Amino acid sequence: MIRNIFLALGFLCCFVSAFGQQLKKADRLFKELAYVEASEAYEAYLKGNKTPSPEVLENIADSYYFISKDSSAVKYYKKLYELQKTGMSGAHFNRYVHALKGVEEYDEAAALMKEYLRVKGNEKEITRYAKEKAYLDSLGQATSLFTIRNLESNTNRSEFGTAFYGDKIVFSSTRKPSYTLYVWNQQPFLDLYIGDRNATDGELFNVELFLSGLESKYHDATITFSPDRSYVYYTTNILKNKNKLVKDNSGTNNFHIMKGTIEDGKVTKTESLPFNSIDYSVGHPSMSPDGKWMFFVSDMPGGFGNTDIYVVQMDENGNVASEPQNLGPVINTQEQEMFPYFREGKLYFSSDGHYGLGRLDVFSSEQKEGKMEFKAPKNLGAPVNSNKDDFSFIIDSTASFGYFSSNRLEGKGDDDIYYYTKEKEPCDQLVSGKVTNKNTQLALEGASVKVYDEFGDLVTEAATGDNGMYEVEIPCESTYKFVATKPNYTTEEKEVKTTKKDGDKIEGVDFELTNYDDLIVKEDDQEKIDVNPIYFDFDKADITPQAAEELNKVIYVMNQFPKVKIKIESHADCRGNADYNRKLTDLRAKSTQKYILETGKIDPLRIESAIGYGEDRPKVVCERCNQCTEEQHAKNRRSDFIIIEK
Repeated sequence: MIRNIFLALGFLCCFVSAFGQQLKKADRLFKELAYVEASEAYEAYLKGNKTPSPEVLENIADSYYFISKDSSAVKYYKKLYELQKTGMSGAHFNRYVHALKGVEEYDEAAALMKEYLRVKGNEKEITRYAKEKAYLDSLGQATSLFTIRNLESNTNRSEFGTAFYGDKIVFSSTRKPSYTLYVWNQQPFLDLYIGDRNATDGELFNVELFLSGLESKYHDATITFSPDRSYVYYTTNILKNKNKLVKDNSGTNNFHIMKGTIEDGKVTKTESLPFNSIDYSVGHPSMSPDGKWMFFVSDMPGGFGNTDIYVVQMDENGNVASEPQNLGPVINTQEQEMFPYFREGKLYFSSDGHYGLGRLDVFSSEQKEGKMEFKAPKNLGAPVNSNKDDFSFIIDSTASFGYFSSNRLEGKGDDDIYYYTKEKEPCDQLVSGKVTNKNTQLALEGASVKVYDEFGDLVTEAATGDNGMYEVEIPCESTYKFVATKPNYTTEEKEVKTTKKDGDKIEGVDFELTNYDDLIVKEDDQEKIDVNPIYFDFDKADITPQAAEELNKVIYVMNQFPKVKIKIESHADCRGNADYNRKLTDLRAKSTQKYILETGKIDPLRIESAIGYGEDRPKVVCERCNQCTEEQHAKNRRSDFIIIEK
């Protein structure tokens, strides 16, 4: 049924003569898009004609293809291909490949496509095909994020084209009984329905016809709304006096988009949008959540293929405020692009021109920052896509559930509505940096960078190369602790917050580590923590700001190297009373010990002793005390933090 809305683009002439030659009858039915009857008429003709023309083969194959009878379509496309080989038209070859996929002849479809592209020699198309095929093949190796279910509210007719309407869902259907049938597939014309949505399983109930005021005797389908639901936009046949079809010069009745105002539960003030034309079709409107853009589909002149996706700007009153802009060859192909839906910077649409599982597949494309341009589309893969038509994909604001439509074989009717839930997409980002020696600024090879989450669990780790560089991949939108270490070096930690966007790179998370040997001095076969002289106020043992600064260096070393144990020795110069100096330095030694234990939260067992020796152990021995210079007195007046274990 989906192709009724846009592949047909009208042709609603349904008055069929019972007379004339069989081929003329079949051709006329085909031209009128009466494909069910046309296929029967062609079959009757072929019983008496064993050498059909290429045109007859094209028409009967297309007739079966458009009513989704792929096995019969393959039969006649194959005969056409045997006649024309790679001279077969692009449109018919594309349908042949899709019909093969429809009967699960995937290997033959792939072989034909490769041969066709090779002969045509279009390197750009070959590259695009290879990339899209490789991506879709990779999806087949991964567990899908989607879980789908067919709605119980589907009928044996056609239901498709869902749209969110608050907590309700609006959709298109041929379920209403009618004596007037659409010649394409012998079903009634489409009407718009609304149903309440069960938040648990997505099922629709209390289904009824949508608001009055927009219905016609022909197709009314594919609907969208302004953000405040004041205005509605929908696809319908171009009519005159509400019930007479308006045709172009070729006799085709095209589609257009109508705008209506919703007032008191009715649609009023309906009007045709300014880019509509009787000479081509526009349809499948889809408003962006902020109401600033409307996407739609058209076969207007100047496009890239059968039907293309366009976009226009909208003003605050829901009026068109720009000329239509074609989304370009990244999105649009030589075939059909349809059913656009835009949310959270992603465009979802269906296409049979990009590589897929068969017929229409659903694709997504990320918007380029600050532009109404999009990146290369990505196939959503199974189970959303199948070897039949999959289309009309919508997704809620949390990206956790939504609906799409499909005419896959396991459905209940022609087209069915499927509800899906979607797990959160894997989102990873690369974080990189460099580890260097703080003193020399040289790269440190073999340093370890470990990443911990908010619970302290190890997420990942990496080792630096000979250039000191490392790189790790971690999930998006979280906070992590990075810890850089290397044996005999200090440890450094940094907090890193990742962003929301998959593929973002965070660079320059660098670390500077200090070698153990750069933090100590060696004297008289002893290792001491390297600190500047610690000064106390005269006749006092209180820790001054200058003393605290130096003692913090001791704390740093002990925290960085948890196995280090020390003993503290405090000394005085020779001036003053020896006993007095011994007592004062002992007070100062114990004062520094207390500061280290309390401020650094160091285990007391890691400080073996804290003793003041007064002037008993001078570093510089003078013949007489008054002969020592101030520099020599300063060397003797010291505090040592001697490493006894590491």
